[in-house]
Amino acid sequence: MKKMLFAAALLAGSALTGCNQLTQYTISEHEINQALEKRNNFSKDIGVPGLADAHIVLNNLSSAIGREEANKVTLTGTAKLDMTSLFGNQKATIDLKLKALPVFNKEKGAIYLQEMEVVEAKVQPQKMQSVVQTMMPYLNQSLRSYFSQRPAYVLREDASKGEALAKKLAKGIEVKPGEIVIPFTD
Repeated sequence: MKKMLFAAALLAGSALTGCNQLTQYTISEHEINQALEKRNNFSKDIGVPGLADAHIVLNNLSSAIGREEANKVTLTGTAKLDMTSLFGNQKATIDLKLKALPVFNKEKGAIYLQEMEVVEAKVQPQKMQSVVQTMMPYLNQSLRSYFSQRPAYVLREDASKGEALAKKLAKGIEVKPGEIVIPFTD
């Protein structure tokens, strides 16, 4: 009798899990990180012309979805800065922490990171901290513009059945700790 109850519970659980696949598609942090690794080509010249010009390249982006703040994605990454100013050439490494709001564009079947903002910047060498702080508004604006125009993740019609279905039936997105869920129903 216990075996039959266990088998029935297992079958019911499997059926519910299967139904879940028919009502939503889930994208994990790992999948977002892989997409960011492939798509991230942020390289920008910023600065104040004639005073200080800087070339910045963003690498090693990693996401934490809905873990630090509800409905937000936190990104960490490293930026390499090459700066030319009246004081000569200088280099710095910046460990960045960014926050953004993931937004789904149904027409493109893509997730964009909107309202991007730098929330923390640790600069090495330390003596470059004040210089980087003066450039932070330019960097913030550049990152915001870059990520609002380039998707963090794109659903592909030629991919898995779930991803193709998500592209056709998506009703938006829900941010949950560690994943972005695309529901097919309201």
